[in-house]
Amino acid sequence: MKSSSIKIGICQLAVTPDKAFNLRNAEKMLKAAAKERCQIAILPEMFNCPYEAELFSRYAESYPEGKTSTMLSETAAQEGMVIVGGSIPERDEDGNIYNTCFIFDEHGCLLGRHRKIHLFDVEIAGGTVFKESDILSAGQDVTVIEAAGLTMGIGICYDIRFPELSRLMALAGAKLLIFPGVFGMTTGPAHWELLMRSRAVDNQVFVAGAAPANIPKASNQVYGHSMVVDPWGRIISLADEKENLLTVEIDLEILNKTRRELPLLQHRRTDVYDIYKKM
Repeated sequence: MKSSSIKIGICQLAVTPDKAFNLRNAEKMLKAAAKERCQIAILPEMFNCPYEAELFSRYAESYPEGKTSTMLSETAAQEGMVIVGGSIPERDEDGNIYNTCFIFDEHGCLLGRHRKIHLFDVEIAGGTVFKESDILSAGQDVTVIEAAGLTMGIGICYDIRFPELSRLMALAGAKLLIFPGVFGMTTGPAHWELLMRSRAVDNQVFVAGAAPANIPKASNQVYGHSMVVDPWGRIISLADEKENLLTVEIDLEILNKTRRELPLLQHRRTDVYDIYKKM
């Protein structure tokens, strides 16, 4: 491994209604990522429960008492690996429920948490109908953290559709943007790859999308296709729809080279943008 490289693992899990099974499965794949010498392991959105809004309250946990965050913390410490914990339904002290990603360092200490900012309220004719805001509260914070010698930005699923958020994370120094997400069979084939590559090119960063695996007979069919994209917009690792551990080395020199040769961020016309803000 080059000195400028970091190895990451994306755990594309099959998520079932059995929470205990989901946690065991996640722990098993995290440990497999550690055996592959991954420095950072990433789980999918809502990896401890089915992605069904009416179930979120039943599966919700509070931090730090919850079984899921405890497993993540203990596994991170045991394996000496940073864990980006996909997301789970988190219940706060006031009873609000958030779609939350907990991030733990290699000692098992909480580095931060990202609460999904943009809630997925859509009604696509002949396709997806979903209203997260019936159950979930929206997060308010942009999440950028330092871990494993790397600055990372964290978003969750629908957050990737809003380029302002990714740009804010890149301007804050993020070189890898991580998006755990559950795309279905309407939006997945149309937009999943497009969005990952767009955010990578927009901001000249690496982008990792962590999705759950599809279960053929499940009521909710998901797209899968976890992937990692480089700052030039090239897909450097891609899963299919099946359960899989995706491991990939990201070389930060590719990011530096891209930004030297095509200095996009330096060419931003904030003087013009500021004028439009005032109009």
